[in-house]
Amino acid sequence: MADKPITPSRDYPHLPIVEGVELATKPKWLKVALPRGEKYLNLKDMMADLNLATVCQEAKCPNIGECWAGGTATIMIMGDTCTRGCRFCNIKTANPKFQLPLDKDEPYKVGFAVAQMDLEYIVLTSVDRDDLPDGGASHFAKTVQVIKENNSKILIEVLTPDFQGNEEHIKTLVDAKPDVFAQNVETVERLTKKVRDPRAGYWQTLNVLKKVKEIDPTRYTKTSIMLGLGETDEEVLQTLKDLRSVGCDVVTFGQYLQPNTKLLKVVEYITPEKFQHWQKVAEDMGFLYVASGPLVRSSYRAGEFFMTGMIKRGREGLSTGPTQIAKDI
Repeated sequence: MADKPITPSRDYPHLPIVEGVELATKPKWLKVALPRGEKYLNLKDMMADLNLATVCQEAKCPNIGECWAGGTATIMIMGDTCTRGCRFCNIKTANPKFQLPLDKDEPYKVGFAVAQMDLEYIVLTSVDRDDLPDGGASHFAKTVQVIKENNSKILIEVLTPDFQGNEEHIKTLVDAKPDVFAQNVETVERLTKKVRDPRAGYWQTLNVLKKVKEIDPTRYTKTSIMLGLGETDEEVLQTLKDLRSVGCDVVTFGQYLQPNTKLLKVVEYITPEKFQHWQKVAEDMGFLYVASGPLVRSSYRAGEFFMTGMIKRGREGLSTGPTQIAKDI
Protein backbone atom coordinates (compact mmCIF):
# COMPACT_ATOMS: atom_id res chain seq x y z
CA MET A 1 0.00 0.00 0.00
CA ALA A 2 1.35 3.42 -0.94
CA ASP A 3 2.22 5.78 1.88
CA LYS A 4 -0.30 8.51 2.57
CA PRO A 5 0.90 12.01 1.68
CA ILE A 6 2.26 14.04 4.57
CA THR A 7 -0.18 16.66 5.82
CA PRO A 8 0.59 19.28 8.49
CA SER A 9 -2.61 18.61 10.44
CA ARG A 10 -2.06 14.86 10.74
CA ASP A 11 1.69 14.30 10.72
CA TYR A 12 2.75 17.48 12.51
CA PRO A 13 -0.18 18.26 14.82
CA HIS A 14 1.85 20.76 16.89
CA LEU A 15 1.87 23.21 13.97
CA PRO A 16 -0.69 26.01 14.37
CA ILE A 17 -3.84 25.30 12.38
CA VAL A 18 -6.43 28.08 12.25
CA GLU A 19 -10.07 27.42 11.35
CA GLY A 20 -10.84 28.54 7.82
CA VAL A 21 -7.25 29.43 7.01
CA GLU A 22 -5.04 27.04 5.10
CA LEU A 23 -1.37 26.86 6.03
CA ALA A 24 -0.35 28.34 2.66
CA THR A 25 -2.68 31.35 3.00
CA LYS A 26 -1.56 32.52 6.41
CA PRO A 27 0.50 35.70 6.59
CA LYS A 28 4.05 35.02 5.48
CA TRP A 29 5.43 35.89 8.91
CA LEU A 30 3.63 32.87 10.43
CA LYS A 31 5.53 30.25 8.44
CA VAL A 32 7.37 27.74 10.63
CA ALA A 33 9.84 24.99 9.81
CA LEU A 34 8.83 21.38 10.28
CA PRO A 35 10.63 19.70 13.20
CA ARG A 36 13.51 17.45 12.29
CA GLY A 37 17.02 16.44 13.31
CA GLU A 38 18.69 14.03 15.70
CA LYS A 39 18.36 16.20 18.81
CA TYR A 40 14.66 16.68 18.18
CA LEU A 41 14.07 12.94 17.82
CA ASN A 42 16.25 12.06 20.85
CA LEU A 43 14.44 14.52 23.07
CA LYS A 44 11.06 13.28 21.86
CA ASP A 45 12.04 9.67 22.62
CA MET A 46 13.43 10.52 26.06
CA MET A 47 10.26 12.36 27.11
CA ALA A 48 8.18 9.40 25.97
CA ASP A 49 10.40 6.87 27.79
CA LEU A 50 10.15 8.82 31.06
CA ASN A 51 6.42 9.42 30.57
CA LEU A 52 6.96 13.18 30.83
CA ALA A 53 4.68 15.70 29.16
CA THR A 54 5.88 18.88 27.51
CA VAL A 55 3.83 21.99 26.91
CA CYS A 56 5.58 22.14 23.54
CA GLN A 57 3.55 19.14 22.40
CA GLU A 58 0.38 19.58 24.43
CA ALA A 59 -0.11 23.25 23.48
CA LYS A 60 0.99 22.73 19.86
CA CYS A 61 3.75 25.32 20.12
CA PRO A 62 4.96 26.54 16.70
CA ASN A 63 8.55 26.76 17.96
CA ILE A 64 8.93 23.08 18.85
CA GLY A 65 11.28 22.40 15.95
CA GLU A 66 13.66 25.24 16.83
CA CYS A 67 13.67 24.58 20.56
CA TRP A 68 13.90 20.79 20.49
CA ALA A 69 16.59 20.84 17.82
CA GLY A 70 18.55 22.99 20.27
CA GLY A 71 18.09 20.39 23.00
CA THR A 72 15.63 22.29 25.19
CA ALA A 73 11.97 21.85 26.04
CA THR A 74 9.43 23.27 28.45
CA ILE A 75 8.60 20.36 30.71
CA MET A 76 5.03 20.12 31.97
CA ILE A 77 4.60 18.45 35.34
CA MET A 78 1.59 17.15 37.29
CA GLY A 79 0.09 15.35 34.32
CA ASP A 80 -1.24 16.39 30.94
CA THR A 81 -4.85 17.11 31.95
CA CYS A 82 -5.93 20.46 33.39
CA THR A 83 -8.78 21.11 35.81
CA ARG A 84 -9.57 24.34 33.96
CA GLY A 85 -10.89 24.95 30.47
CA CYS A 86 -9.51 28.17 29.02
CA ARG A 87 -10.92 28.85 25.55
CA PHE A 88 -7.53 29.47 23.93
CA CYS A 89 -5.67 26.44 25.22
CA ASN A 90 -5.26 23.05 23.54
CA ILE A 91 -4.32 21.13 26.69
CA LYS A 92 -6.84 18.48 27.76
CA THR A 93 -9.28 19.31 30.55
CA ALA A 94 -11.19 17.15 33.01
CA ASN A 95 -13.36 17.45 36.07
CA PRO A 96 -11.18 17.61 39.22
CA LYS A 97 -12.95 14.48 40.50
CA PHE A 98 -11.36 12.40 37.75
CA GLN A 99 -7.75 13.61 38.03
CA LEU A 100 -5.05 11.01 38.59
CA PRO A 101 -2.88 11.28 41.71
CA LEU A 102 0.50 12.91 41.30
CA ASP A 103 3.49 10.77 40.37
CA LYS A 104 5.72 11.09 43.45
CA ASP A 105 8.73 10.08 41.39
CA GLU A 106 8.16 12.80 38.83
CA PRO A 107 10.55 15.35 40.40
CA TYR A 108 13.35 12.78 40.10
CA LYS A 109 12.40 11.83 36.53
CA VAL A 110 12.47 15.50 35.57
CA GLY A 111 15.80 15.94 37.34
CA PHE A 112 17.23 13.04 35.32
CA ALA A 113 15.85 14.40 32.05
CA VAL A 114 17.27 17.86 32.70
CA ALA A 115 20.68 16.37 33.51
CA GLN A 116 20.66 14.57 30.15
CA MET A 117 19.89 17.81 28.31
CA ASP A 118 22.96 19.58 29.76
CA LEU A 119 21.23 22.96 29.93
CA GLU A 120 21.98 26.32 31.50
CA TYR A 121 18.29 27.26 31.61
CA ILE A 122 15.16 25.12 32.01
CA VAL A 123 11.49 26.03 32.00
CA LEU A 124 9.01 24.08 34.13
CA THR A 125 5.29 24.53 33.74
CA SER A 126 2.20 22.59 34.74
CA VAL A 127 -1.48 22.13 34.25
CA ASP A 128 -3.81 23.61 36.86
CA ARG A 129 -4.56 21.10 39.60
CA ASP A 130 -7.43 22.62 41.57
CA ASP A 131 -8.14 19.13 42.92
CA LEU A 132 -5.02 19.23 45.11
CA PRO A 133 -5.05 20.91 48.56
CA ASP A 134 -2.15 23.22 47.63
CA GLY A 135 -2.75 23.28 43.89
CA GLY A 136 0.43 21.25 43.45
CA ALA A 137 2.72 23.96 44.87
CA SER A 138 4.74 21.53 47.02
CA HIS A 139 5.19 19.12 44.08
CA PHE A 140 6.33 22.02 41.89
CA ALA A 141 8.74 23.16 44.63
CA LYS A 142 10.15 19.65 45.06
CA THR A 143 10.87 19.45 41.33
CA VAL A 144 12.76 22.75 41.45
CA GLN A 145 14.76 21.58 44.47
CA VAL A 146 15.75 18.27 42.86
CA ILE A 147 16.96 20.02 39.72
CA LYS A 148 18.96 22.52 41.79
CA GLU A 149 20.48 19.72 43.88
CA ASN A 150 21.69 18.01 40.71
CA ASN A 151 23.04 21.22 39.20
CA SER A 152 23.36 24.30 41.38
CA LYS A 153 24.31 26.49 38.41
CA ILE A 154 21.24 25.81 36.30
CA LEU A 155 18.69 28.61 35.98
CA ILE A 156 15.06 27.62 36.44
CA GLU A 157 11.99 29.43 35.20
CA VAL A 158 8.63 28.27 36.51
CA LEU A 159 5.45 29.05 34.57
CA THR A 160 2.85 28.37 37.19
CA PRO A 161 -0.84 28.00 37.93
CA ASP A 162 -2.31 30.87 39.93
CA PHE A 163 -2.83 28.63 42.99
CA GLN A 164 -6.18 30.46 43.36
CA GLY A 165 -4.18 33.41 44.65
CA ASN A 166 -3.31 31.62 47.90
CA GLU A 167 -0.24 33.38 49.34
CA GLU A 168 0.88 30.35 51.38
CA HIS A 169 0.95 28.16 48.29
CA ILE A 170 2.72 30.83 46.25
CA LYS A 171 5.31 31.15 49.03
CA THR A 172 5.91 27.39 48.98
CA LEU A 173 7.16 27.66 45.42
CA VAL A 174 8.96 30.99 45.83
CA ASP A 175 10.92 29.51 48.76
CA ALA A 176 12.28 26.82 46.42
CA LYS A 177 14.06 29.75 44.71
CA PRO A 178 13.29 29.39 41.03
CA ASP A 179 15.16 32.14 39.22
CA VAL A 180 12.12 33.35 37.29
CA PHE A 181 8.50 33.10 38.44
CA ALA A 182 6.06 33.41 35.52
CA GLN A 183 2.27 33.63 35.63
CA ASN A 184 0.53 34.56 32.40
CA VAL A 185 -2.08 37.30 32.28
CA GLU A 186 -2.85 36.04 28.73
CA THR A 187 -5.05 38.94 27.57
CA VAL A 188 -6.47 42.34 28.50
CA GLU A 189 -8.93 42.75 31.36
CA ARG A 190 -12.04 43.12 29.16
CA LEU A 191 -11.43 39.85 27.31
CA THR A 192 -10.38 37.77 30.32
CA LYS A 193 -13.79 36.21 30.98
CA LYS A 194 -14.15 35.30 27.31
CA VAL A 195 -10.65 33.87 26.97
CA ARG A 196 -9.81 32.28 30.31
CA ASP A 197 -11.52 29.83 32.64
CA PRO A 198 -13.89 31.53 35.13
CA ARG A 199 -11.67 30.40 38.00
CA ALA A 200 -8.78 32.41 36.56
CA GLY A 201 -8.76 36.17 36.57
CA TYR A 202 -6.91 39.24 35.36
CA TRP A 203 -6.38 40.69 38.83
CA GLN A 204 -5.77 37.29 40.34
CA THR A 205 -2.76 36.87 38.03
CA LEU A 206 -1.54 40.39 38.81
CA ASN A 207 -1.83 39.66 42.52
CA VAL A 208 0.21 36.46 42.13
CA LEU A 209 3.01 38.46 40.48
CA LYS A 210 2.72 41.10 43.20
CA LYS A 211 2.89 38.53 46.02
CA VAL A 212 5.99 36.90 44.53
CA LYS A 213 7.78 40.25 44.72
CA GLU A 214 6.53 40.84 48.26
CA ILE A 215 7.75 37.43 49.40
CA ASP A 216 11.13 37.69 47.68
CA PRO A 217 11.99 40.92 45.81
CA THR A 218 15.04 39.21 44.23
CA ARG A 219 12.89 36.83 42.16
CA TYR A 220 12.32 37.92 38.57
CA THR A 221 8.66 37.91 37.56
CA LYS A 222 7.36 37.37 34.06
CA THR A 223 4.10 37.24 32.11
CA SER A 224 2.82 36.80 28.57
CA ILE A 225 0.16 38.51 26.48
CA MET A 226 -1.54 37.03 23.40
CA LEU A 227 -2.50 39.49 20.67
CA GLY A 228 -5.09 39.02 17.95
CA LEU A 229 -8.10 38.29 20.19
CA GLY A 230 -9.82 41.64 19.63
CA GLU A 231 -7.94 43.78 22.13
CA THR A 232 -7.46 47.51 21.52
CA ASP A 233 -4.18 49.43 21.73
CA GLU A 234 -5.49 51.33 24.74
CA GLU A 235 -6.25 48.05 26.52
CA VAL A 236 -2.80 46.60 25.81
CA LEU A 237 -1.18 49.78 27.11
CA GLN A 238 -3.28 49.66 30.28
CA THR A 239 -2.30 46.01 30.80
CA LEU A 240 1.37 46.99 30.60
CA LYS A 241 0.78 49.77 33.14
CA ASP A 242 -0.98 47.33 35.47
CA LEU A 243 1.90 44.85 35.14
CA ARG A 244 4.49 47.49 35.95
CA SER A 245 2.42 48.57 38.96
CA VAL A 246 3.01 45.13 40.53
CA GLY A 247 6.72 45.12 39.64
CA CYS A 248 6.59 42.63 36.75
CA ASP A 249 10.08 42.43 35.21
CA VAL A 250 9.53 40.59 31.92
CA VAL A 251 6.73 40.51 29.36
CA THR A 252 6.35 38.62 26.09
CA PHE A 253 3.91 39.25 23.24
CA GLY A 254 2.83 36.61 20.73
CA GLN A 255 0.14 36.02 18.12
CA TYR A 256 -2.84 33.97 19.25
CA LEU A 257 -3.36 31.01 16.92
CA GLN A 258 -6.44 28.79 17.08
CA PRO A 259 -5.24 25.27 17.99
CA ASN A 260 -8.48 23.55 16.95
CA THR A 261 -11.96 24.40 15.70
CA LYS A 262 -13.53 24.22 19.18
CA LEU A 263 -11.44 27.05 20.56
CA LEU A 264 -11.56 30.81 20.04
CA LYS A 265 -11.05 32.05 16.51
CA VAL A 266 -8.36 34.53 15.57
CA VAL A 267 -9.82 38.04 15.32
CA GLU A 268 -6.76 39.67 13.77
CA TYR A 269 -3.26 38.76 12.57
CA ILE A 270 -0.90 41.30 14.10
CA THR A 271 1.95 42.48 11.87
CA PRO A 272 5.61 42.15 12.85
CA GLU A 273 5.81 45.97 12.81
CA LYS A 274 3.09 46.18 15.46
CA PHE A 275 4.92 43.64 17.60
CA GLN A 276 8.05 45.81 17.31
CA HIS A 277 5.97 48.78 18.45
CA TRP A 278 4.85 46.99 21.60
CA GLN A 279 8.39 45.86 22.32
CA LYS A 280 9.61 49.46 22.30
CA VAL A 281 6.66 50.69 24.37
CA ALA A 282 7.24 48.01 27.02
CA GLU A 283 11.00 48.59 27.15
CA ASP A 284 10.43 52.32 27.54
CA MET A 285 8.10 51.57 30.47
CA GLY A 286 10.93 49.83 32.31
CA PHE A 287 10.46 46.12 31.68
CA LEU A 288 13.89 44.48 31.96
CA TYR A 289 13.27 42.18 29.02
CA VAL A 290 10.63 42.14 26.31
CA ALA A 291 10.17 39.49 23.62
CA SER A 292 7.61 40.44 21.00
CA GLY A 293 6.82 38.71 17.73
CA PRO A 294 4.14 36.65 15.96
CA LEU A 295 5.65 33.29 16.95
CA VAL A 296 7.00 34.31 20.35
CA ARG A 297 5.61 32.21 23.19
CA SER A 298 5.94 32.61 26.95
CA SER A 299 8.89 30.22 26.96
CA TYR A 300 11.05 29.67 23.93
CA ARG A 301 14.71 28.97 23.29
CA ALA A 302 15.67 32.34 21.84
CA GLY A 303 14.39 34.09 24.95
CA GLU A 304 16.37 31.87 27.28
CA PHE A 305 19.68 33.30 26.09
CA PHE A 306 18.58 36.81 27.00
CA MET A 307 17.11 35.73 30.34
CA THR A 308 20.32 33.90 31.20
CA GLY A 309 22.37 37.01 30.50
CA MET A 310 20.02 39.19 32.53
CA ILE A 311 20.07 36.92 35.58
CA LYS A 312 23.84 36.46 35.54
CA ARG A 313 24.46 40.20 35.23
CA GLY A 314 22.01 40.85 38.04
CA ARG A 315 23.85 38.42 40.31
CA GLU A 316 27.09 40.25 39.57
CA GLY A 317 25.54 43.62 40.37
CA LEU A 318 25.80 44.79 36.75
CA SER A 319 23.25 46.53 34.52
CA THR A 320 20.31 44.36 33.47
CA GLY A 321 18.89 46.74 30.88
CA PRO A 322 17.96 45.37 27.43
CA THR A 323 20.63 47.33 25.54
CA GLN A 324 23.54 46.20 27.72
CA ILE A 325 22.52 42.54 27.75
CA ALA A 326 22.03 42.49 23.99
CA LYS A 327 25.64 43.64 23.59
CA ASP A 328 26.85 40.73 25.74
CA ILE A 329 24.96 37.96 23.93
